[in-house]
Amino acid sequence: MSHPASTLAVPSYLNADNLGPWGIYLQQVDRVIPYLGSLSRWADTLKRPKRALIVDVPIHLDNGTVAHFEGYRVQHNTSRGPGKGGVRFHQDVTLSEVMALSAWMSIKNAAVNVPYGGAKGGIRVDPRTLSMGELERITRRYTSEIGIIIGPTKDIPAPDVNTNAQIMAWMMDTYSMNEGATATGVVTGKPVDLGGSLGRQEATGRGVFTVGCEAAKHLSMDVSKARIAVQGFGNVGGIAGKLFAEAGARVVTVQDHGGTIFNSNGFDVPALLKHVAANGSVAGFPGADVIDNESFWDVDCDILIPAALEGQLTGARAQRIKAKLVIEGANGPTTPDADDILQDRGVLVLPDVIANAGGVTVSYFEWVQDFSSFFWTEEEINNRLVRIMKDAFNSIWNVAQDKKVSLRTATFIVACSRILHARELRGLYP
Repeated sequence: MSHPASTLAVPSYLNADNLGPWGIYLQQVDRVIPYLGSLSRWADTLKRPKRALIVDVPIHLDNGTVAHFEGYRVQHNTSRGPGKGGVRFHQDVTLSEVMALSAWMSIKNAAVNVPYGGAKGGIRVDPRTLSMGELERITRRYTSEIGIIIGPTKDIPAPDVNTNAQIMAWMMDTYSMNEGATATGVVTGKPVDLGGSLGRQEATGRGVFTVGCEAAKHLSMDVSKARIAVQGFGNVGGIAGKLFAEAGARVVTVQDHGGTIFNSNGFDVPALLKHVAANGSVAGFPGADVIDNESFWDVDCDILIPAALEGQLTGARAQRIKAKLVIEGANGPTTPDADDILQDRGVLVLPDVIANAGGVTVSYFEWVQDFSSFFWTEEEINNRLVRIMKDAFNSIWNVAQDKKVSLRTATFIVACSRILHARELRGLYP
């Protein structure tokens, strides 16, 4: 008896003009299937999250009322190890977004060859509207609700947009209380005093800088003379900007939710970071010219680092940028049509799934240290991070040259092959 081939139901809101994050990811997978050889028979594994949990998160507000928020935890793939990925608190979080982010985590973890699958979580809430007490209550309630699928050997959350070490401390404590034993390995990105790792805060930005420098060598670009434009100046863009500035580069343009500032001579990056920490955005930084947000994409620069949210570098903007190298600090900042335009224009794109993998790499170090209760020095951590990132980049570069494909497709070839090979070796049960 013959059976119809399995098909993936694509949400009705996905169309050519509005793919959504999950639709973008599916396009990326389709592009890599022709390069997977015999493993392509397993390709639908990549197009279906293993598990998606939607939870109601009710909390008491300070004014005495009860508010309900929607939370998510998606485990995309666990063939190579437990799920791993961040938790974001943002008013625009959707299931499509969390599904895509979990899938990109699968690719990212496999690309740098750490023994994790991909997962992601989020709550649809604007945390700026919550008091500290409300923020703690929503974190703890969410953790209790997803507690049935997370754990040190099942799925390990971490910080993401609008979450931090304190949020991770509350998550770890809540899970531990429910388990009846302290479980430091249930999350990463914790405070150092609770089993967190040295070097974790700067890890993602350091990874962006490391692979950026490797890519610049192949472009014969002198980083010490490069002009940098950064979108998003938080834990990723800010740290990457600081490291590039320390290498002699000029950070000439920065954009965040507060606006866009420009200085052709380059900013004093440490001073700008202090300003952002004190004021919440780059707005009002002394000595900066204010330009409109859309003009950010027209600034004359050598390296562009989109390190904010997904979908920022569109096809129209890709036609305008002056950079020779784009380093994706954010997850999914470049749309597929923009990818094609940039490739046609000869702009090298370092995709998120390798460029911002420094964070999860050091999260892996933290997890290992928690299991052994033996902690490494920051120098050891940074050295291990740089070595892993360089090795991963060079392997992907060689595949790109051999297959004559973009770095994104090359990264997907490497990562998807590893994931599907693990799937094939494990087989199907029952």
